[in-house]
Amino acid sequence: MGKLFFDLTSGKHNIEMGNKMMMNPDGKLLIKTSKNTALDMDSGELHILASTDDDDE
Repeated sequence: MGKLFFDLTSGKHNIEMGNKMMMNPDGKLLIKTSKNTALDMDSGELHILASTDDDDE
């Protein structure tokens, strides 16, 4: 199972499907643009992300 991220923009959890791809519960694909942002592939909207895991560990 991929890493979970909470989307502060939509209020939903997203699952990471590789290094740069994510999917939300509605099946929309997002591309991670940085550690805390992702771009919606359909609408072009920028989403702010929060993770419960620390990437530095």
